[in-house]
Amino acid sequence: MSNGDSDDSDNGEIDPADPEPFESRLDEATQAVEAAETEADLDEAEGLLDDIESDLDDVTFAVEIEDETDDEDDEDDEEENPRDEFEDRLSSLGDDIEDQRGPYVEEVTDAVESAESTITSSQWADEGVPEVIEAVESYVDTATVVLSGSYGETGETSEAAAETLSAVRVEITDSGFHPDTDESEIRELLESAEDLESELEDATLFGDLEIREQLRREGFYDVLESENRKDFPPEWTAVKLYEKRGEVEPILSAFDKLDSDFMQENILDALEHIAPEEAYEEVQGLAQRRNIQAVRILGRIGDERACSTLHNFLGGGDVKLEKTTLRALGMIGNEDSAEEVVGRLGADNPEVRSAAARSLGLIGDTRAIDPLSDVLSADSEDEVRASAAWALNQIGTERALDAAAAYTDDRSYIVQTEAEKAASG
Repeated sequence: MSNGDSDDSDNGEIDPADPEPFESRLDEATQAVEAAETEADLDEAEGLLDDIESDLDDVTFAVEIEDETDDEDDEDDEEENPRDEFEDRLSSLGDDIEDQRGPYVEEVTDAVESAESTITSSQWADEGVPEVIEAVESYVDTATVVLSGSYGETGETSEAAAETLSAVRVEITDSGFHPDTDESEIRELLESAEDLESELEDATLFGDLEIREQLRREGFYDVLESENRKDFPPEWTAVKLYEKRGEVEPILSAFDKLDSDFMQENILDALEHIAPEEAYEEVQGLAQRRNIQAVRILGRIGDERACSTLHNFLGGGDVKLEKTTLRALGMIGNEDSAEEVVGRLGADNPEVRSAAARSLGLIGDTRAIDPLSDVLSADSEDEVRASAAWALNQIGTERALDAAAAYTDDRSYIVQTEAEKAASG
């Protein structure tokens, strides 16, 4: 067959394909790729490659037909498979076609849009802003010549520079440039856009500065007076002063930048004292790593979003973490946590059972009355029973108080005390 295809013979065996037609067709495709001058020519050449690849998939060459009479262990005289050569040529020609395509306007606009995103999403140092503006001005100069447009002043801020780039990008999109007729213009815009991206990578980011320089530029040290400026480390003194003032933002900035154990611990102490809502995200991330102080702070902040994270720490075997978590859940007071906490009334450790009871009292969900009553009646530890009675007092409904008041003659003084409070209530 002229295209190298083969049919099954009458006896059911496969007729091997002749490699020569494929060699000839690949030679023709090679000539078509080399002669291509337009995108249409490249499309036509690519179509030839697709046809050859499809036909190649449908044939079997002689070397691929298994001869059961051959010794399978004798591989010294193995014949080369022409398919390997043909597939290599197809791949190479496909690469040649891609190399010859374009450049396209879309490549330019994508690069410019990427530059815009870099400018608007980055925090530039003071010296980085003029570097950004200079890089944008250079690109705008190129676009002004290529597009014969006028874009005015770039501005004095990175935001203004990004807006100018956006205007240029729109003009490029609407230019109507075609890779066949406007290759030089598109390539010039693309190369200049790549230079722009490179220059933006070299511009000075705020994060490139040393930590203390970043804090200085943010005004972090402005809180220090002459008498305490020499205290070491000054960051610790500044955090304490901001804590007294209740100013959270400088503390969070220091928390993000200062990674020494000493400073992290002191900043967490400050955050625990003032428990600001603004600190939720930072503390939440630390709590997810089972930091006990962060868990305490989440309880003090009282944000219900923390509950799903805190539920994960119940029943894990770490008694200290679990007690802290139960306390935090109680302080948050989300009734959706009641069921999770009730489950810990049956914990093996009495400290955990006691903490769970007190947590339920703080949450105040009346669905906990019966489980707490059961604990008050049957738990083996008086401390746990007293916590259950305390929790019933905290819930404070008539049914809860009646359940606790029934133990005014209890054998345990601490249980009696809570029962008497309930009876008098």
